Amino acid sequence: FDWQAQLRSYWEEDASGARDFTAIMRIMSAEVEYGYEYLGNSSRLVITPLTDRCYRTLMGAIHLTMGGAPEGPAGTGKTETTKDL
Repeated sequence: FDWQAQLRSYWEEDASGARDFTAIMRIMSAEVEYGYEYLGNSSRLVITPLTDRCYRTLMGAIHLTMGGAPEGPAGTGKTETTKDL
């Protein structure tokens, strides 16, 4: 379970045929093709059990073509966690 719960990157052949290879992000049973968007040179967040849980939940929602909206008190890193994902 510990290995599956980590956000992993894979470089695989593109099934759609648009390019030769593409980056795939996986966590648990969720799989999403990386969108190659550039958000600038940002620093990494400290990974805590809460950020891991947020990553698992949001990746699962994206895999199901749904969205997610983290909630909580101001200044707790909701926006930064979502951007870091």
